[in-house]
Amino acid sequence: MKTETVRYWRRIIVGSVIASAVVLFAFSGVTWRTSPPEILRAYLIALLFSTCIAPLVGSTMPRVAPWIWQHVLFPFNWIVITLVMVAMAVAGSALSIGVLVAIGQVPSRDFGGWMQGSVRIAIVLTLTIGLVITVYEMTRARVAQATAQAQLASLESRVQPHFLFNTLNSIAALIHDDPKGAERMTSQLASLMRSSLDQQATPLITLSDELRTVRDYLAIEQVRFGDRLRYTLRINEDAWAARIPRMSIQTLVENCVKHAVTPSRTGASMTIAAAVNAPSPPAPKTFIITVTDDGPGFDAANLPAGHGLALLRDRTALLFPRQAAAVRVESAPGQTTITLTVPETHDQQAAPLKPLPRFGSCASGDAGVEPRATGTE
Repeated sequence: MKTETVRYWRRIIVGSVIASAVVLFAFSGVTWRTSPPEILRAYLIALLFSTCIAPLVGSTMPRVAPWIWQHVLFPFNWIVITLVMVAMAVAGSALSIGVLVAIGQVPSRDFGGWMQGSVRIAIVLTLTIGLVITVYEMTRARVAQATAQAQLASLESRVQPHFLFNTLNSIAALIHDDPKGAERMTSQLASLMRSSLDQQATPLITLSDELRTVRDYLAIEQVRFGDRLRYTLRINEDAWAARIPRMSIQTLVENCVKHAVTPSRTGASMTIAAAVNAPSPPAPKTFIITVTDDGPGFDAANLPAGHGLALLRDRTALLFPRQAAAVRVESAPGQTTITLTVPETHDQQAAPLKPLPRFGSCASGDAGVEPRATGTE
């Protein structure tokens, strides 16, 4: 939280410095003939205005704008937000001119004239900074809300009595015959619960971290379903660097288990694949993650608002608003494919997962293992 606060104010400071330069050349009458001392003085005055206005806007708008947005109808909410920022522009201008009077740069008798001349510029400056802050904070709040909804939905699916009962019953059955398997399954259940309860988690995580959670979930469910649940991982080596929405693949896999494996006597098979689409520059590199099953399919055109896939679409659109990101669903009897496409983000490389013993199957590139599934129905 402290790190995000520091970054927030750092962005405001950088924005103030840039905005002061814009004001200098756009409104101060500075030309190439202006002497350097005059340019410096004009810039310092513009920077003073920015310094007085930006902290006021930065500390007020994140608190005021959400309240206005919730309690005032559109489009009047934007009108009220604009009026609030205009008031802060006037207050910031008065403070700036007061400082200039105090240090002797402006005669006290000229306060009114300076106020009249600067308020227009201050309003433009305030609206620019304030609207950027407001849009950014509201988008961040929507991302946090959508992520929290996904976490809550996943947590609810895991704390359902039948899931916990089946998991604990399977652990009990393994204790005598396979103590190490029971211990491993207990750790996997604990890992699942931790990932669901982690409210401070970042919205984007590595593909490697996401798949660890997915494999913990599948290992538990495979003890319950036995050979009815079959899965394969096919991950291109270059795809481990992908950063994806937290619990995105988990959402898709839970959907397969619920709608493809559970209702069928013979179960279903699913494949989780990840590849890289690297077109020629300047086109950006993208990662393509697919989850495919051979279940009965479903009507992808009528997903309710609270459905996991609908939430994933909303989160993806919020996390990558201007980039090539999408969630595509193709479903028919016998095959359902859900494709998540995300752009490359420049972050640290993720380490590939090591194959887990006994449960499911794993393939990285063209290599894979087919371990034996055990458990009780």
